[in-house]
Amino acid sequence: MQQSLTIIGSGMAAYTLAREWRKRDTTSPLTIITADDGVSYSKPMLSAAFAQQKTPAMLAQAGAEQMAAQLQANILPHTQVTQIDVAQHSLQANGQTISWQRLVLATGADTLNPQLAGDAAGRVLSVNSLQDYTRFHEALKNTRHITLLGGGLIGCEFANDLAAAGYPVTVVHAGNWPLERMIPEVAGEQMVYALSQLGVDYRLQRRAKSVHQHANQFSITLDNGEVITTDLVVSAIGLKPRTALATTAGIAINRGILVDEHLRTNIPDIYALGDGAELNGQLLPFVQPLLTQARALAATLAGDPTPVRYPVMPVIVKTPAYPVTLVTPPANSEWQWHIDIQPNAIYAAQRDVDNRLLGFVLTGSAAAERAGWLKQLNS
Repeated sequence: MQQSLTIIGSGMAAYTLAREWRKRDTTSPLTIITADDGVSYSKPMLSAAFAQQKTPAMLAQAGAEQMAAQLQANILPHTQVTQIDVAQHSLQANGQTISWQRLVLATGADTLNPQLAGDAAGRVLSVNSLQDYTRFHEALKNTRHITLLGGGLIGCEFANDLAAAGYPVTVVHAGNWPLERMIPEVAGEQMVYALSQLGVDYRLQRRAKSVHQHANQFSITLDNGEVITTDLVVSAIGLKPRTALATTAGIAINRGILVDEHLRTNIPDIYALGDGAELNGQLLPFVQPLLTQARALAATLAGDPTPVRYPVMPVIVKTPAYPVTLVTPPANSEWQWHIDIQPNAIYAAQRDVDNRLLGFVLTGSAAAERAGWLKQLNS
């Protein structure tokens, strides 16, 4: 008996799941409901596209109509789901009732609000979608200097991308060094040095408190009283899973939507994946976990229950000025840094008390040696 599938969301997680499911089930009805325009694009490219002179149109891979044809799906763009009725297997969207048999939440995550005071707080940009990138791309036409809030993964990638395109960039970061949750201090210091050579100016251990507009410029006041004058302010301080819809439906959440190894929520016939899904206490907003989840869930939905089993998943930071490749150790593991500093490279191994390799950070020329380190981890 055929069972229809309904997916809320049209990001990389949603469309990857749909493609993988269609490989296994070519005839069951598929509906994709999305609050945006349903355009398919590669979200990881957003933070590294400007220096490559990629326009929003160039990043778009296919429109909603094309995706509907490819996936043999009914795609409902610009349709906001406001309520899920678990008992009736229905949902409310744009004032209409839509029935579902199996429902997947691929609703993603929002950028964190920097909580700024000031009359221009509402004009701080974030880039979390193709629509955001379109606004950002347009704003850059009249911009000379950019201030980035946040020196994590996305902040570093944007800083490199914008500076490589010729923009002076100031980065305001609360941590002691960039990527402090992922790389050791010595590597963070080298990241600062390499990006400063491109024109990036760091304000470390600092937070922005307020932003005001003066004519065509902004003034940002930091927690030490320093004022930065800039033409554009972009926040990249992190992501928060979208959980409001799940909460109102009685779906269990913690930091994200709680799922088991088959990506099932606590409600029968409702699943979740992607940036908003929390599995084994982890939120993994990276491409490889998303692909792994989508393939496993597609198999499960096609009648072959398949638990999510993550392979060793390297993260490649898109900062050509200072290449970084890393693998984070398993959650809740205990380890220590073992660091070898070379003239143009840093090898940082994360080893347990028995000297077993649990993770690593390779920077500079060492980043190209990841295959050998991944082999050690896999063994």
